[in-house]
Amino acid sequence: MKQGIHPEYVLATVRCSCGAEFTTRATQEQIRVELCNQCHPFYTGKQKLVDSGGRVERYKQRYAKSQAKKAEAEQKTGKKS
Repeated sequence: MKQGIHPEYVLATVRCSCGAEFTTRATQEQIRVELCNQCHPFYTGKQKLVDSGGRVERYKQRYAKSQAKKAEAEQKTGKKS
């Protein structure tokens, strides 16, 4: 292996959103994850709804806002496209 090009590995604490915590080695000292083997449906056999930041809802809100602006602009000019 070449010297001086590899990162330093330190003991890392991994924290899950469910509260589980374990240690491993990594290049960062702390790692935060959304799912771990204690709460992931594949391992537990339980279905869990994981909201990935409400992406669909945010898209719908932005789309509705843009449509409202478009309708307002058409109303002001008296044109429909």
